[in-house]
Amino acid sequence: MATFFGEVVVAPSRSGVDDEEDSREETPEDREIRRELEKKREVDVHWTLKSGATAESFAGEPFVCSKFIVAIGHNAAAFLSSFILDSVCWEVIGVVKLWNEWCRTSNTTNVLPTDSFCLFYRLISDPTVLLCQCSCYVAEDQQFQWLEKVFGCMQKEGLQVTILSTCPVADYKTQESTLTLPSPFLKALKTKEFKEHVCCPLLEQPNIVRDLPAAVLSYCQVWQIPAVLYQCYTDVIKLDTVTIEAFKPLLSSKTLKSLVKDASESTKILKKLLTTNETHNNIYI
Repeated sequence: MATFFGEVVVAPSRSGVDDEEDSREETPEDREIRRELEKKREVDVHWTLKSGATAESFAGEPFVCSKFIVAIGHNAAAFLSSFILDSVCWEVIGVVKLWNEWCRTSNTTNVLPTDSFCLFYRLISDPTVLLCQCSCYVAEDQQFQWLEKVFGCMQKEGLQVTILSTCPVADYKTQESTLTLPSPFLKALKTKEFKEHVCCPLLEQPNIVRDLPAAVLSYCQVWQIPAVLYQCYTDVIKLDTVTIEAFKPLLSSKTLKSLVKDASESTKILKKLLTTNETHNNIYI
């Protein structure tokens, strides 16, 4: 968990585990099952060049990245699709393949808003600008792999990271009643190295962030990478217009304002995304 407020986070206790279970020796069958499960839960990051060839050389020769924008969750990913991504200006250069109890990533780059996917894009006019849409759940035991394999391919010098994510407004800790809060709303959390203006109030103590957004921000803190997380607190868990548009203040940020596409086109794409989502949901009702 990322807080940077100085709290001590206590690890879960195993005091209630049966002593016999703890002391039982692992059998060859147990080891084989564990190895198979670990293999199945491996996170695979596949980078591709413009020609379509696998860019495995990235692992040994990190590429230059000046801006890395990471949208985590369906609403954050839909915001980038609507207001930033343009097929003429951006190209897909990578994909993450993973499996866990909660999701299995899609095998195509032509994804629906409800699919589980993790795609990387590069700005054609400036290849140092990368964008990631991550709509799949990355389990706790997979987060370190994700970080190492994604950031391990980038030069950390001169890199700046922007993270977008959502979480339930019920998770927001405040002395006021959450029922009176003007949901959805944005809060920001940043690393010490991030010196630019933030587009919303900072997250107050004792609030924390969790899962992949926290892992990315913590990684940047450790590696002294300027990074900011914009978290949208919302009372809607599905793909939602109001939640998506809650991120719009970020379009005036130094990182995103030069990447914004035509507003009328953004509105059309947003409506199309939501219509596609509703149609997809109706099929499976």
